Amino acid sequence: MIPRYSRPEMVAIWQPETKFRIWFEIEAHAAQAMAKIGAIPQAAADTIWERGSQASFDVARIDEIEREVKHDVIAFLTHLAEHVGEDARFVHKGLTSSDVLDTCFNVQLTRAADILLADLDGLLAALKKRAFEHKTTPCIGRSHGIHAEPVTFGLKMAQAYAEFARCRDRLEAARTDIATCALSGAVGTFANVDPSVEAYVAAKLGLTAEPVSTQVIPRDRHAMFFATLGVVASSIERLAVEVRHLQRTEVLEAEEYFSPGQKGSSAMPHKRNPVLTENLTGLARMVRSYALPAMENVALWHERDISHSSVERMIGPDATVTLDFALARLTGVVDKLVVYPERMQENLDALGGLIHSQRVLLALVEAGASREEAYAQVQRNAMRVWQGEGDFLTFLKVDAEVTARLDAGALKALFDLGYHFKHVDTIFERVFGTAKG
Repeated sequence: MIPRYSRPEMVAIWQPETKFRIWFEIEAHAAQAMAKIGAIPQAAADTIWERGSQASFDVARIDEIEREVKHDVIAFLTHLAEHVGEDARFVHKGLTSSDVLDTCFNVQLTRAADILLADLDGLLAALKKRAFEHKTTPCIGRSHGIHAEPVTFGLKMAQAYAEFARCRDRLEAARTDIATCALSGAVGTFANVDPSVEAYVAAKLGLTAEPVSTQVIPRDRHAMFFATLGVVASSIERLAVEVRHLQRTEVLEAEEYFSPGQKGSSAMPHKRNPVLTENLTGLARMVRSYALPAMENVALWHERDISHSSVERMIGPDATVTLDFALARLTGVVDKLVVYPERMQENLDALGGLIHSQRVLLALVEAGASREEAYAQVQRNAMRVWQGEGDFLTFLKVDAEVTARLDAGALKALFDLGYHFKHVDTIFERVFGTAKG
């Protein structure tokens, strides 16, 4: 985790103190469940819960023990025994380390998912606000980076809203998928721990019992979780790249908010660079990179090995912390994005009316021309405009083959910008459930 790209609430999930507290809760809940079925004395379970709950787990002490025993869970259990006393002999009965590690990891991932879902809610709210604000603000749509036909800036925001709404649905599903608990013993057979213990602990932690866990929770769940984070990151980059392009000097239809006192370059005082969205592109690359090792973790040897362990110690915190930061940053970019409708109109007009070429083509076909004839007539006039000789409507009005089918009035009507926006309400209703903000 890099402090520069971290936010406290998400970081706290991955702190050692949080991890050890979750480990304790797993062990203490398991002890209570065992007491209920008579596997250990109820008094012992109560002592474990009471003394452990009051304990302040000393990370340095646990690390000291681990340096000797070379096992993190044993180090923790040894330290817990220092607080609990004699009844600590009933802690971890019938369990294996993976029961604690995997269940804790899934608790941490579900908590992280809850933060990310809240982040997405904030981003969706910002996108919806800007979409309705610019619902009818005309701008040029581009394909291959080249002017195509008119759209509205609100539609751009609506597209992003719909995409992130899908991201939210996927993350909600990934959270459900990862929220499982395994307390099934050494190779997952429950030989030394009753399945009711697992069910009890799962309920206490807001998880569900893993149907079959070998010694570990199957890593296909984790692969899907981190792949979902990667997809969210890709959607972040898509919108970030859109803003970066719109801020280019030659385009300048929108730009990141430039705060008072901000400086864009150490050498050139005039610069206003899209630094936030460029940063988001980089962060998205990092989050996506964590998906591949998560997928490679799926293939463990037999009932378990620990080749996944080092990977997850890194990607768990890094992927969630980075994505949390990126979503918050993107929300700020959208919320404060400076939009220039006048510049959008200038860019719409930049090609001398060529953006209406399809309407002219279709009108000629409807007037009796073959599609091949109509295409040739429209294209030859369009190419003259590309070469800087004049504007499109003027050339069409003096082209005898065109005017043989469409008079000047009919041609002019084809250049109505509003024609392209007649279904904007329909699209907004599909995306937001209403056409009114």
